[in-house]
Amino acid sequence: MKLLRYGPKGREKPGLLDKDGVIRDLSGIIPDITPATLAAGAIAKAKKARPDTLPAVKKNVRIGACVGGVRNFIAIGLNYTDHAIETNSPIPKEPIVFNKAPSCIVGPNDEVTIPKGSKKTDWEVELAIIIGKGGSYIAEKDALSHVAGYAVCHDVSEREYQIERGGQWTKGKGCPTFGPLGPWLVTRDEIKDVQNLAMFLDVNGKRMQTGNTSTMIFGVAHLVSYVSQFMLLEAGDVITTGTPPGVGMGMKPPKFLKGGETVRLGIAGLGEQTQKVVKFKK
Repeated sequence: MKLLRYGPKGREKPGLLDKDGVIRDLSGIIPDITPATLAAGAIAKAKKARPDTLPAVKKNVRIGACVGGVRNFIAIGLNYTDHAIETNSPIPKEPIVFNKAPSCIVGPNDEVTIPKGSKKTDWEVELAIIIGKGGSYIAEKDALSHVAGYAVCHDVSEREYQIERGGQWTKGKGCPTFGPLGPWLVTRDEIKDVQNLAMFLDVNGKRMQTGNTSTMIFGVAHLVSYVSQFMLLEAGDVITTGTPPGVGMGMKPPKFLKGGETVRLGIAGLGEQTQKVVKFKK
């Protein structure tokens, strides 16, 4: 099942994508797709609905982030060997964990804004895990049962802020619009093998990233278990799991977003995003 949220920013409604690609309104079944509704069994309730009995939504409606009101946006760094190599970084012996600000989450096709004074804004296509059932100290063998589903995430990153300004990576990861999420929350049962999903990212029609989740250093189950050793995971939390090679920082010479570009990215079975990159405006 593909769940989504549609409508104007801040007033999104829940929906699902039917087998014909038509968005169906779910607001008569669940009030929204949020941490609270996921914890209360929103997915199970949505699965009981007959899509053909739900109101169809008009075409070309804005798609919002597939989960609203996210409280914890966790990210994993350098989780693909080739990406670590291209950035001249050592291969991690344990997952590198940092946070993106939940306030950076936007819809999958919303504009991405270059931060004020930025010179090194970069792109990263990533698989995001949406937690459906919380917990601490989750065993790896049980980890996938805590997953509601998966989504495409664009982990937009400002490399100067991240690497050259001291402190933690968080500085370059949480700027406004740096977390496009969606278009859909694809429920776990619909993905046959989450560790074998093709990924891509284009800038202005030119392929920059080509990868597959099979080359992750640390897989989904391990990451859910690992993160839960250090914090309480709750329904609606998002864990974005790292990017394959092809980022701008790794090019020779490096290439970064300046504004005016169109970025298109996607993951097999999880849909695609398209964003216009715009310069910061006062």
